[in-house]
Amino acid sequence: MSQDALDPVDRAIVRELSQDGRLSVAALAERVHVSRAHCYSRLNRLQDAGVITGFSARVDPVLAGFTASAHVMLKLRQHDWRELQAALLAIPEVDHVSLVGGNVDVILLVRARDNADLRRVIFDRIQPLPAVMDTQTFMIFEDHDAGHVLPPDPAD
Repeated sequence: MSQDALDPVDRAIVRELSQDGRLSVAALAERVHVSRAHCYSRLNRLQDAGVITGFSARVDPVLAGFTASAHVMLKLRQHDWRELQAALLAIPEVDHVSLVGGNVDVILLVRARDNADLRRVIFDRIQPLPAVMDTQTFMIFEDHDAGHVLPPDPAD
């Protein structure tokens, strides 16, 4: 199932759950204007198809004790991507990993307790990985999550 295959009810379910993943099926059904049974069926189908991959809490990293964040750009040896991906995802401070095209190969979002901890993660955990040829770090002064999971529906 692709995003294009989502009908307006599916899109409404995804949009509502992206705003509040704790909604009960009854409340979700009411918000998207379908019966509870129909909503439950749609929700199961969206999960089975992999459109909805799980439910989680949104956490403010600063209030959770991660006061230093950075985007870290990596240049790497291409043939080592699979092993590198697993190694990066195993580092607890690595919040997000993106394989990209352009002047860099990978962009990481790293969250640490403070600048010293951030330095430790980059210098002691990321840079020594065999596939990493070069790193470039961009400190984050502020970041904001727009909460958009789907682009607006053209019909909306």
